[in-house]
Amino acid sequence: MRLFRFRKVHSDAKGSWRPGALLLGALFLVFSRPAAAELPKQIILPLDLVLKMANAAMKKCDEGGHRVSVAVVDRSGVLRVLLRAGGAGSHTVNSSAKKAYTAASLGRPTSELANLIKDKPELQGMRDMDDQILLLGGGLPIKVGEELVGGIGVGGAPGAPLDEACAKAGVDALLEK
Repeated sequence: MRLFRFRKVHSDAKGSWRPGALLLGALFLVFSRPAAAELPKQIILPLDLVLKMANAAMKKCDEGGHRVSVAVVDRSGVLRVLLRAGGAGSHTVNSSAKKAYTAASLGRPTSELANLIKDKPELQGMRDMDDQILLLGGGLPIKVGEELVGGIGVGGAPGAPLDEACAKAGVDALLEK
């Protein structure tokens, strides 16, 4: 039993390809290929803007007499900038970075997340989702329009509301012209 039939294809009398067949084949290749899918585009904050944000947050805390650390991370939670004021406690380095990471990875202010687990104890497991999660106020997501582009965290002011106010000054600096 034969599964395939082979047929001899003839060209013109001189043994060359016909120009019309060549053109038809080329058009078939061009129009039969599926269009490449549009790849998603991401906003990546340039370093000068990241530094502007970190410096604005540090300035706000410095004006209040608070010695803090400020961390800015990208959308994946990878550290872009870390500033530590002279005299800021060594613990502020980790707390600011973890607050920035938490805000970026969960896309919400860390104070809102801290209140959420306080109000809904069944969500306490959020604390253990990742070693870098820190559910204390002072971390804010950074958004351009509706797109999450990173997080900023401040640690070291006496109280989460003060840390968050400094982080907000950093986010506001991004929006300044």
